[in-house]
Amino acid sequence: MNDVFKKRETNFLIQLIALSGLLFAVHSYLNYYFAGEVILFFPLWHIYLFHVVTVIIIYTLINYRESVGKTEVFNTFIFGMLVKMILTMVFLLPWILSKPEQKGYDLANFFIPYFIFLAFEVYSVVKILQKK
Repeated sequence: MNDVFKKRETNFLIQLIALSGLLFAVHSYLNYYFAGEVILFFPLWHIYLFHVVTVIIIYTLINYRESVGKTEVFNTFIFGMLVKMILTMVFLLPWILSKPEQKGYDLANFFIPYFIFLAFEVYSVVKILQKK
């Protein structure tokens, strides 16, 4: 593997783990104190695991393609976002089919971290693209 790839990937993983840990702790705290009586369809750790895995896969693909000299990294990013949206629908399909009573809590528990992780992912990819 390329040294640039390894360095960027290591820095990214450290930042992602720190962000995930902090966000999960705050999210768990808020759920415990403000929505403790609410029964959620997906446990928080399932949601965070999904987000972390999808972000790692997309960033790693983009980082690899850029490190081997491919210039069309943006196309990979757009394709990755499309795949991520499809995986999101597959992940949420059991919840959608169950006709939940408490839609607001489950949607907020999934999509607030989704957009935070998406912002972090876009920021990280833009850093790769700006190095050119």
